[in-house]
Amino acid sequence: MFNFVKRLWHWFTRPSVMIGQGVLLSVGVVGGIIFWGGFNTAMEATNTLEFCVSCHEMRDTVYEEYKTSVHYRNASGVRAICSDCHVPHEWIPKMKRKIQASNELWHKIVGSVDTAEKFEAKRLQLATHVWDTMKANDSHECRNCHSWDAMAFEHQRPRSREKMEPVATGVDLSQGSTCIDCHKGIAHKLPVVPRDD
Repeated sequence: MFNFVKRLWHWFTRPSVMIGQGVLLSVGVVGGIIFWGGFNTAMEATNTLEFCVSCHEMRDTVYEEYKTSVHYRNASGVRAICSDCHVPHEWIPKMKRKIQASNELWHKIVGSVDTAEKFEAKRLQLATHVWDTMKANDSHECRNCHSWDAMAFEHQRPRSREKMEPVATGVDLSQGSTCIDCHKGIAHKLPVVPRDD
């Protein structure tokens, strides 16, 4: 058996004819396709709602809040899931976000937010991080679904139209230049902000 493996290894690593090189190239291409398919499948599996709420820290806190939001249940029947708001759709930004998510896995392992009390104590820090990211990327994930061009301002509530239309047209950016400036807490409970007395 060892002799067979040795001959097979020698054949793959030192092909003496063009056919052997073609086989080696074919094996490499097929292996690359299998690796890429598996990698992409794993990345997409981590973008599902089921994956996001598979740990109790998410399931018992922000998921319950999200289920009461317009992103979960609405008149149009369109549901935005966790990854729609928290993971970029484009490949390179998505990979960067997945690498950053490894920090979240570390906190899961060490138990930084494994109780409701610990989660609430860190809620402001966690929310601020998300808000800062959204502010920095001009609320890019919001704009994956929401478009100024598709908004029917005439069907919005008067106060909403008063705030949104000038920003959409670029007339008045003083009210906030990106979605998150005005729409914090749209899917999750707002954190308690300590006040100076």
